[in-house]
Amino acid sequence: MTRPHYSEKALEILDAAEIRMRRGGFDAVSYRDLAADVGIKGSSVHYHFPKKSNLGKVVVERYAERILTALGAPDDPQEDVQDRIHRLCLIYQDALIEDGVPCLCCALGSETLDLPSPVAEAVNHFVTFLMDWTTIALGQNHSSAAMARHIIGALQGTTLLVLVMKQPDLFQETETVLLKLIATEV
Repeated sequence: MTRPHYSEKALEILDAAEIRMRRGGFDAVSYRDLAADVGIKGSSVHYHFPKKSNLGKVVVERYAERILTALGAPDDPQEDVQDRIHRLCLIYQDALIEDGVPCLCCALGSETLDLPSPVAEAVNHFVTFLMDWTTIALGQNHSSAAMARHIIGALQGTTLLVLVMKQPDLFQETETVLLKLIATEV
């Protein structure tokens, strides 16, 4: 599937929208704020993205593509299961610690019932992708689908705890527990 080519200004709008969504959810994005963020008129944001639901969908799809690239192949024979799950844990940790905002699926997942359909579908697709990737990454020696749900749930929950408790070391604690759990299933 070929992705549309976006102008430099449209990419700036998408980047600004992503940060705002990760900080405060879908409703934290207004075209007026995005226009101020990137130095254009509000009507110019509408030119690039006539509907906010389309903007949100594209933001989620771009984010998912970046995560896909960062995760790499879930079945790389040069890696073991622990390496793959470690990389997944780092995705969540880096999103919050380095970027200063939670993973997009954490931010939007809790408001899925109130999202416009195209955005909710994109979030669902993203979470499904994460589950599928994790299931494959776990390999055949695990009760993969159930374990994948447990891992993603633990990482999502840890993100919330780190935000609320301001204890980033909880990511390492969660990763340690998950890797031990995986090791006992081999």
